[in-house]
Amino acid sequence: MSLNVLEAGASPSVNHDEEKALVSKVAWRLMPLIMVCYLFAFFDRINISFAKFQLQTDLSLSDTAYGLGAGLFVVGYVIFEVPSNMMLYKVGARRWIARIMMSWGLATAAMVFVNSEWQFYALRFVIGAMEAGFAPGVLYYLTLWFPQHYRGRITSMLFLSSAFAGLVGAPFSGLVLQHLDGFLDMRGWHWLFLLGGVPCIGLGLLVLTLLKDRIEDAHWLTPAEKTLLASRIAHHEPHKSGGSLLAALRIPGFLTLGLIYFLIQVASYGLNFWAPQLIRSAGTESPVMIGLLTAIPYICGAISMVVIGRCPTRPVSGASLSLDWLQWGRLGSSVRGFSPTTRPS
Repeated sequence: MSLNVLEAGASPSVNHDEEKALVSKVAWRLMPLIMVCYLFAFFDRINISFAKFQLQTDLSLSDTAYGLGAGLFVVGYVIFEVPSNMMLYKVGARRWIARIMMSWGLATAAMVFVNSEWQFYALRFVIGAMEAGFAPGVLYYLTLWFPQHYRGRITSMLFLSSAFAGLVGAPFSGLVLQHLDGFLDMRGWHWLFLLGGVPCIGLGLLVLTLLKDRIEDAHWLTPAEKTLLASRIAHHEPHKSGGSLLAALRIPGFLTLGLIYFLIQVASYGLNFWAPQLIRSAGTESPVMIGLLTAIPYICGAISMVVIGRCPTRPVSGASLSLDWLQWGRLGSSVRGFSPTTRPS
């Protein structure tokens, strides 16, 4: 987990090799567990698209009912996102992230008990509400451990987990549906939710046990390392102060960036919830093959995240680079929209 990043804004008095070695040590200690947690978070969002093949038949759901149920996850997530992060700030990131993981793991595993359309709706909403605040909470937690000029690389490592969730999770979902259907008198989609939910409970316990809220609590850092890390984080954030949501809304570009991110998510969730169905409608029936084909966009996503993460983290260059990559995403979405398999016959 080498971190050869740009030392933008670093103090001349700091030994850069010592700082990089320290940040690398912190990354090796924190990021593997956090990345696995984020991987499961994303997998539990997209596994509904594979469960659809059997769940829709078993519950007699129309495509409209499936789409509504899938989307209710987002409704629950949005409603409880801000309150969840306010609680995270009050009780501590480690405890709240662990709570989020265990509660959404329980809710996801509880999908095996769904046997009606309205239960499907209710539990999808609950899963979204339970997971609310996880992603921004993790991002906040990382700011407590990594200096600002390393966060571009660290964030790209985190988001790489979502690409791996699709890359590994899509074929895995296909295998589960094809080979575990009927095992122990349970349907394949039951196993899909169990295997996605139960590990999250264990991961939540690991977060509670292994992670620390503050640098000074990290027994695996020496006193000198704690002092250096804390000073480097404080060096780049000397003017941080409290504020309000209304004040944040008045920051130039805040609403514009929010709108851009909203549109990105609209396109992303369309792919996450419907990609396997689109592939199936093109003539591919094998769940395993559908999973392999669904993984292709995530391969491209993983490559782009690695490339972007290695680029400079200066605000201007970062914004320009993001806009450039968004053009490729827009092109891909447009081509997908005109594909014969995405239009009614």
